[in-house]
Amino acid sequence: MAEGTARYVGAIDQGTTSTRFMVFDHDGAEVGRHQLEHEQILPQAGWVEHDATEIWERTQDVIREGLRAASVDAEQLAAVGITNQRETTVVWDRRTGEPYHHAIVWQDTRTDAIAKQLERDGHADLIRSRTGLPPAAYFAGGKLRWILENVDGVRADAEAGHAIFGTMDTWVLWQLTGLHLTDVTNASRTMLMDLETLDWDDELLGLFDVPREMLPEIRSSSEVYGTTSADGPFGAEVPVAGDLGDQHAALVGQVCFERGSLKNTYGTGNFLVLNTGTEIVRSEHGLITTLGYRFGDEPAVYALEGSIAVTGSAVQWLRDQLGIIDDAAETEELAAQVDDTGGMAFVPAFSGLFAPYWRSDARGAIVGLSRFNTKAHLARAALEAICQQSADVVEAMVADADLTLDVLKVAGLKVDGGVTSNSLCMQIQADVLGVPVSRPVVAETTALGAAYAAGLAVGFWSGTDELVDNWSEGARWEPESDDEQRKTARARWAKAVERTLDWVEDV
Repeated sequence: MAEGTARYVGAIDQGTTSTRFMVFDHDGAEVGRHQLEHEQILPQAGWVEHDATEIWERTQDVIREGLRAASVDAEQLAAVGITNQRETTVVWDRRTGEPYHHAIVWQDTRTDAIAKQLERDGHADLIRSRTGLPPAAYFAGGKLRWILENVDGVRADAEAGHAIFGTMDTWVLWQLTGLHLTDVTNASRTMLMDLETLDWDDELLGLFDVPREMLPEIRSSSEVYGTTSADGPFGAEVPVAGDLGDQHAALVGQVCFERGSLKNTYGTGNFLVLNTGTEIVRSEHGLITTLGYRFGDEPAVYALEGSIAVTGSAVQWLRDQLGIIDDAAETEELAAQVDDTGGMAFVPAFSGLFAPYWRSDARGAIVGLSRFNTKAHLARAALEAICQQSADVVEAMVADADLTLDVLKVAGLKVDGGVTSNSLCMQIQADVLGVPVSRPVVAETTALGAAYAAGLAVGFWSGTDELVDNWSEGARWEPESDDEQRKTARARWAKAVERTLDWVEDV
C-alpha cells in the first residue's frame, strides 16, 4: 500500500437479519455503506437457521457495493474489521468450504434438551465457573454438539480433521483469508472457553463431546490476522485486523473503555453490556459474565451482559406475521396515536425468556386485553416491552456490580442500533429507567467498533483516547415520568412476565 493512501477503515457487520459493509474515516464518521438481508429459515417451531453460503454471497456483494457507495478503492483501506451475530454456529468441510448443514442461529431452541441434561448431570456449576455462562440453548457449544450428533458424516469427518466449526466471524474470516481463527469475545460465547486462560478447555470439550481439532485458534480482538486475496471481493490485499462479536463491538464503538460504563444495543434482540475492567465479576442475578474485548497483548477486559432474545424482532412480528404495519418505521407513528397501552401488556417471549430470567419454558403473551384495545395499543405495548425488558437487565446489573441508579442518572445510558431511530421508544426507555438516554452521532456502533479494533491494530488510530475524542452525542432523551408512574409500570410488567412462565412442558 502506497504511503499516505490509507485514509479509511472498513467493517463487515454480519448480523442476524442482514449483512452490511461500512467505511469510516479517521474521525469515525461514516463514509458509505451497503446492506442486504438474508433468508430466515424456520424448519419447525423454535428452530431458526441461516444459509451460510447465502450469507457469504451477500457479504461479497455488500463489500463491492459499499466501496462503490463510499467512492473508496480497496487500496485506500488501512484495514478491515469483522463483527457478527455471535452464537450462530456453522460447520463446514475444510477441503471444499461447503457447510454440512444450515447455520444454527443463536435464537434457536432445539438444544434445550442438551442444556437441561447438563443441568441434571450436575455440570452446571463447572460450566458457569469456567465460562461465566449458564447451560442454555443460546450458546454455540450445544449447537455444535447437535450438529455432530444429528448430521450424517460430520462426526467422522471431524475426527478425521476435515469438519471444522466456527461462529459467523470465523466463517467470514475463513472465506476472506483461508485462516481458521476466532477472537476471545466470540469464543467466550461457546461454553467451551475458560474465561481465565482464554483457551479452549479440555474438560468442557469432553462434556460436549467436541473434538478439539474442529475449533479455530483463539486470538485477540485487535491484531492483524491475515490479508484478503486480490481475487476476492476487495480486489486487493487488505489487512483483516479486527474481530469482535457484535455486542462487544458496540461496547468498543460506544467507547465504553472505563470500568462501570454501560451500553444498550437495540437490534433483533437487546444486549446490555457493562464494562467491569480486568476483573471477572460473577453474576448472582441472572446475567452473563463474558469478555468485553482484548486489544493485542493488553490484558483482557471483562463485562457483565444481559441478553434479551426478542425486541426489534417483535416489531418485525407485527409487520410480517400480523401485518398491522408495512414497515418497521411505521411503529412510532402508530404507537403515538395513543398515550398508553390501554391497560394491556405484550411479553414477546417467542423463544423463552433470556436474561435475567433464563426461562426456556416461557412463551409470548398479550395480557390485559379488552374490547377497547386497538392495533395502536399493541404497537405501543411492543415498544414498552423493549424498554421494560432492558430495565429488568439494568436492575440486575446494578445489583451485581454494586452500582446505584444515581450513578446511571449522571452517566446516562448509551444506546445504539436500529430501534434507536424510534424517538418514542427511546423516550419510553428514559421514562422506564428514570435516567437520560444518549445516542451517538454514529448510531451503528457495532460496525464502528469493528473498524476501531482493526484500525488500532495497524496504527490508524494511536490509542483509545483518540477514539473517545471521536464520540459525540447525536440525540438525548430525558425522563419525563415520575417515580410513582415508573413503579406502577414496572409492577404491571412483572405481573405480565409471570403469566408467560410454565407454558411449555418438558423443555
